[in-house]
Amino acid sequence: MAAEVFGDALPAAQQFVAKLASAGVTRGLIGPREVPRLWERHVLNSAAVAEAVPDGAHVVDVGSGAGLPGIPLGLARPDLALTLVEPMARRVEFLQEAVAELAGVQRTPWRVIRGRAEERSVAGAVGPVDVVTARAVAPLPRLVGWCRGLLRPGTQLVALVGSRALEELPGLVPELEAAGMRDIHPRAVGASLGSAATTVVVMTRAGH
Repeated sequence: MAAEVFGDALPAAQQFVAKLASAGVTRGLIGPREVPRLWERHVLNSAAVAEAVPDGAHVVDVGSGAGLPGIPLGLARPDLALTLVEPMARRVEFLQEAVAELAGVQRTPWRVIRGRAEERSVAGAVGPVDVVTARAVAPLPRLVGWCRGLLRPGTQLVALVGSRALEELPGLVPELEAAGMRDIHPRAVGASLGSAATTVVVMTRAGH
């Protein structure tokens, strides 16, 4: 399954998983109990987001943490330009190491920016964005508020969500629309891989 997702980048994905299972655990980014299910629950789950991202997009992964979903997404889709945004120093250090170690598979160099999505300095450093991704960062209305500076008209927000957030989505649509988002809908991705589908919520910043 991983070979189908990552193709020529499979060795790089294996290298990243090994880093998650070692340094990711010792530095507190990944819980020890997650190690046996890193591939299915974290890495393939993150790579499945690729189905919702257009070709050649500049993707910004906010609250990137251990690089999820950003790094698996970048490995699965070498056509993407990838920026990882993370406020915590120890996580930024991990991300910088991972990006440096995976430099051979990047068509466009990946960037790591320390800061919060809502900071003007971060938006200025990131530049124009096509897609913002997030995984378990915050409830959707709060996430949209945090990412407002990154979301120019036409920018997509693709958020990996759990079952509870999915259940709450219909009631949140008016609030999300009032915040300037449109075309708000859930989407199952990754089902073609033969595993349980990953659910993302996709929305687009309104405007011209």
